[in-house]
Amino acid sequence: MADAVLIYADSLRSADLRHAVPLAVSDPFLYAETNGSRHVVANSMEAARLRELGLFDVHVHEDYGVDELVASGLERREIAAQLALRAVHALGIARASVPETFPVWLADRLRADGVELDVDQELFDTRRRVKTEEQLAGLRRAQRAAEAAMDTCRELLRRAAPDGATLLLEGEPLTVERVKAAMSATFAAHGTTADEFIVAPGPQGAVGHDMGSGPIRTGVPLVVDIWPRDNRSGVYTDMTRTFVVGDVPEDVRRWHGLVEQALRAAVAEIRAGADCRAPFDRVCELFEAAGEPTQRSKRPGEPLVDGFFHGLGHGVGLEVHEEPSLGRTARGALVAGDVVTVEPGLYRAGYGGVRLEDVVLVTADGAETLTEYPYDLEP
Repeated sequence: MADAVLIYADSLRSADLRHAVPLAVSDPFLYAETNGSRHVVANSMEAARLRELGLFDVHVHEDYGVDELVASGLERREIAAQLALRAVHALGIARASVPETFPVWLADRLRADGVELDVDQELFDTRRRVKTEEQLAGLRRAQRAAEAAMDTCRELLRRAAPDGATLLLEGEPLTVERVKAAMSATFAAHGTTADEFIVAPGPQGAVGHDMGSGPIRTGVPLVVDIWPRDNRSGVYTDMTRTFVVGDVPEDVRRWHGLVEQALRAAVAEIRAGADCRAPFDRVCELFEAAGEPTQRSKRPGEPLVDGFFHGLGHGVGLEVHEEPSLGRTARGALVAGDVVTVEPGLYRAGYGGVRLEDVVLVTADGAETLTEYPYDLEP
């Protein structure tokens, strides 16, 4: 096993780097851990902000001869490679673990220069599982923003007037696009960003991650799945509710009751030390007893398009989908400090579905549900 760690990325797009360096830096830079010390090698314009964190030794490019490299006429990528090579050797690193996103061009140069690199994403995933207090604060802010945006959606649905199967708002059909625009404004007002999210009516809600489009109609389920990111911390949340405007079909009401029951049963299984697959199995048992197909009960080799066709949940933090998994491929145990989603659902292809989702903090003796929002089917 390597006794050093290297990451080369920007901290806006790399969750592994943002965890190590809790600051938004848009240009790639080198991060290293070796012999119990932490280092960043970055452009001098970022140095003051990085030093203010007080978490590591900050080295600027001038420390490794950037002016000489620029004067030599080297192209930009070669200058970056030479700076990284010089820094790694100056820090005495001969072997290091790197995440799977480590740039191939830089890995090739380091290996050619005698530095051994072990790609070990599991190491980096494990480092990020237990959330820091700052990350939890960011997640709570993102969750409050999600709840405010869900209120925005519900208010539009409440204000809309049925006109046959169509919903009209201020004389115009209420569309997914109009709802999303209003929700996006709410996200922004609460200091969060959501590049995309799901508002999927009817059959669209039964198609994986169909983001939704077009008019919203009466009497059909509307799946609203949102995952805003807190701008300050870079931490996500994840939340889903399902609504029906007008008469609720009996099968949709039945599904909603089963899904809510399944969510509560799954949360009851969550605690530090619990098998990561146990909540998924509990939900499958409940659905199968009700005659609904699941990934456990489907025939091998045949895709499942009806019933409970996806995993139960996933870790959420600096990525919207991260470890641990709560699905049929889950392994290992939950640990205190994990934040996971719990999102059971039931669907019928070509018709629609119901999904509910909360985020849950794993504690030593149970679980704390961070989502504070009702499960009401009718908005």
